Amino acid sequence: MSNTKLSPGIVSSRLSKEEYSNNFSDAYPGFTDYEAKVEADRCYFCYDAPCISACPTEINIPLFIRQISTEMEEEAAKTIFDQNILGGMCARVCPTETLCEEACVREAAEGKPVKIGRLQRYATDSIMSQNIHPYIRNENNGKKIAVIGSGPAGLACSHRLSMLGYDVEIFESKSKAGGLNEYGIATYKSVDNFAAKEVDWLLKIGGIKINHNKTLGVDFSIDELRKSYDAIFIGCGLQDTNKISIDSNTDQSIEDAVDFIADLRQINDFSSLPIGRNVVVIGGGMTAIDAAVQSQLLGAEKVTIIYRRNLENMSASKKEQNNATSKGVKIITNAIPTSINKQNGVHKLSLSYTEVEKQSGKLKELDQKFSIEADQIFCAIGQKFNNLLDVFKSNKGKIMIDESCKTSVENVWAGGDCVDQGEDLTVTAVAQGRDAAEAIHKSIISK
Repeated sequence: MSNTKLSPGIVSSRLSKEEYSNNFSDAYPGFTDYEAKVEADRCYFCYDAPCISACPTEINIPLFIRQISTEMEEEAAKTIFDQNILGGMCARVCPTETLCEEACVREAAEGKPVKIGRLQRYATDSIMSQNIHPYIRNENNGKKIAVIGSGPAGLACSHRLSMLGYDVEIFESKSKAGGLNEYGIATYKSVDNFAAKEVDWLLKIGGIKINHNKTLGVDFSIDELRKSYDAIFIGCGLQDTNKISIDSNTDQSIEDAVDFIADLRQINDFSSLPIGRNVVVIGGGMTAIDAAVQSQLLGAEKVTIIYRRNLENMSASKKEQNNATSKGVKIITNAIPTSINKQNGVHKLSLSYTEVEKQSGKLKELDQKFSIEADQIFCAIGQKFNNLLDVFKSNKGKIMIDESCKTSVENVWAGGDCVDQGEDLTVTAVAQGRDAAEAIHKSIISK
């Protein structure tokens, strides 16, 4: 973000130390014991509960809530971890309002679902805070598995394989493990270095080695790994971002929102990160929302999201949209940027209004124009997989997998954001990593 310091409107230390502390405190704090018991008592403990099928990892939600209500917190955590070993982070970042809680019977009956996500956090935190790891490895079976990427998919796959007796070696391109959980989650959603603590807790199973700063296609190849390992799992996520095509009088007008979020996650002093007075974020997903909200929390006076379609088409959930607007973020819909001119450190962003053609469903740019000024502009229009697609069968720029997460290459499985199935969610990545591990095990023992 060195280019941002060239603009006079982008400065650090906009707020006091106390304001930064308050702004970046835990957005959704955990339940107290009393609060957890009260909320658990709201559950109907449904037979054939719809919340289970709405969860990508199929956690037995009524069971773990009943265990909380009967003061069996460790058992509740085990029920969660059996299906989702990253249940602690998922409790913090999953859009439960569109998954399990949307399917809750109380949501349909009274518009107020059981707070499943916060109950899940209560249970998982209870066991992780005691540094208890409830799993042990099977006897070592002499087989070695290579895992590419230490994000949610790679970690879930590695943990399940280790439980089954495999030696696992992870190849991670960055200096820290965790992937999206470490570098891509809004800071106020995961405080107190939780992502790193969760990785350390997960590794207590043993049998997992992480090699940092090792990048696929640079430091090693798929063919090289196939010669040394019994199977490979790819969970390297999406390494590149989509760029916006726009007329500009400078090459440094638009910054990457993903990099901004990663920078914020890795700093210890919020006052050291410069932010504009007027900030614009282009995009409509979670990355756009996170970048916008955190710009506001860093002290920006005006933050605006520009999205090309209407609110209903935004991939960011309604809850996250409401959180952004409650923080003061303005959302302009049905608009696309067409050009940028920069003078004296201030960007003038020209835009056109849009509409969707009724018959074709295509987005149409209208003749109606307007402009806004900004010190700083972030782009958050999606990420892409940029590695070795010529090796695998691909679909829409991602690796194709079958129902067992197997790729078109022998003895190679994949999961997470880099594959063409499922939603780009942490919980989906965990489910695919877990299921791929079981498929790898089944394949190896059948030989």
